[in-house]
Amino acid sequence: MESEITAQDVVHFTSNGAIVTDSDGIVVLINSRAAQLVGLNSASIIGTHIRSILRSAGDRVMRCIDTSQAELGYSESSENGHLIVNITPITARHGRPKGTVVNFQPMKELKKTAAKISSYKLIAKHLSTIFEASSDGIWVTDATGRIIALNRASERLNGIKSEEVLGQNVSIMLKNDLVDQNITPEVIRTRQSLSIMQYIKRTGRYLLVTGTPAFDEDGNLLLVVVNERDMTQLNWLQKKLEEVQMEAEKMKSELAELSLQRLQDQNIVAESEAMRQVYNIATRLSKAEASNILILGESGTGKGMLSQFIHQNSPRAKSPFITINCAALPESLLEAELFGYEKGAFTGAKEHGKVGLFELANEGTLFLDEIGDIPLAIQAKLLKYLDDYEIMRLGGTKSRKIDCLLVAATNQDLGILVKNKQFRQDLFHRLNTFTIKISPLRERQEDIFALTHNYLASFNRKYKKKNVIRAEGMTALQNYPFPGNVRELVNILREAVVMCDNRAIDQFIIAKLRNAQAEQPGTEESPSINMPFSLEDRLNALEKRLLMKAAKNCGTTLELAQAMKISQATAFRKLKKHAIILGE
Repeated sequence: MESEITAQDVVHFTSNGAIVTDSDGIVVLINSRAAQLVGLNSASIIGTHIRSILRSAGDRVMRCIDTSQAELGYSESSENGHLIVNITPITARHGRPKGTVVNFQPMKELKKTAAKISSYKLIAKHLSTIFEASSDGIWVTDATGRIIALNRASERLNGIKSEEVLGQNVSIMLKNDLVDQNITPEVIRTRQSLSIMQYIKRTGRYLLVTGTPAFDEDGNLLLVVVNERDMTQLNWLQKKLEEVQMEAEKMKSELAELSLQRLQDQNIVAESEAMRQVYNIATRLSKAEASNILILGESGTGKGMLSQFIHQNSPRAKSPFITINCAALPESLLEAELFGYEKGAFTGAKEHGKVGLFELANEGTLFLDEIGDIPLAIQAKLLKYLDDYEIMRLGGTKSRKIDCLLVAATNQDLGILVKNKQFRQDLFHRLNTFTIKISPLRERQEDIFALTHNYLASFNRKYKKKNVIRAEGMTALQNYPFPGNVRELVNILREAVVMCDNRAIDQFIIAKLRNAQAEQPGTEESPSINMPFSLEDRLNALEKRLLMKAAKNCGTTLELAQAMKISQATAFRKLKKHAIILGE
């Protein structure tokens, strides 16, 4: 069965010239036949006033708008001879018409085409059908926020009837306590496309709402189109998935009798080209079941998350993922955790011995975090495993064959450690088979936007808040160097959601970044950060930073005064002013 005729088919295949204008006479749609008849290019016509195309049409279109009466059958001259023109209003539900349809054809073809003229009513009907058939809710307001159209899907999602709101300002939705927040005023204020999660109180639904501004050729705001997508079911499924994953991790932890790091349900953010390349390489290595992968990167860049990604995308995804921080345990305990021990191997050993992490990771993945801090004695045993894929428990006499993928990570330069005899060169070469380097967050600002919105949404759900961040706060975040990388960004956002009393967290974040940067030793306050910072503020921040640096090495105010070449009274007064304690 052939598909229905669409509005696009009608517009482009009619033998008549057809131009659609808005209520100001601006051309918003034109078919190829119309462009041919008036001798102009379609692209150059859209957005221009009708009078620039058909001389007499300008006044007639505006009269049609003002009176809501059609202007039919008048003659207009063109390069192709006389045209017979009909101007018909596009009637709105309330108020003045939304625009006009200008339909014309050469007078010489009138008799031949009279029976085939496609009425503007048919075009309007198809456009209306498309508008109403959308499964997403659609709102249209004018530049002041007055509601001029909404479709049936929006009525269903919001639990309202169009008659309740048409012709009124969109603020009525908040006034009548129908929604928890309204995006249209923000789109009008910022003149930018924005998205929010909106809760509908009548229907109990969560909607992903995107507001998009539309402008005329002079840059004036004409309309705001709001698209609503129902996320209720998706949120429910995501919540159930999180519950199942958490339960699976809990069972795995109990069976293994170890406190293992649970996988966090976090979205992978890779907007920057650098991170896309990282995850592209990680995907190829995981599919190939490559072992001896070394992940390099500063602290807080997400090395642990990348190791989980490698495991989850490998054929071993259903097998254990075991992780340990090599810097968190002393040498004796670290060796026992990695390789296990037999009964009576040492004083305090469990009666039946203990399974090591290598054995637990058999057929799965073992992630060694902070590999640069592993003691030299254990490095030798790790090298032996990499040579023959066998381990021996402490106090044991029998080797055990182990098959696991090994992923290691460090924020240190292993080459320097090798040079300083702190890391075995042969182990370095074995671990360095496949290397992935994660760039610091300050070098991939494209990721900051997506990370911010992901974590802000997550913390809003966790702490039952509705905080938002606007352009001012986002600019400050993107201009901040983030010495703590993603971990620092997450901590800042968490604190802002929990501690900020305002719905918009911009000023809280700006103050937080200002203080953090002022406390960083050996750095100057960056003028590129887009935040209020007067000369007095900058001088105070510099003074505080210098005092803090000097105070760490001074035990008395006299020592501080001598070090900074100021009087003891001045030293005391400035310590009190900045709340600095000597020796800290």
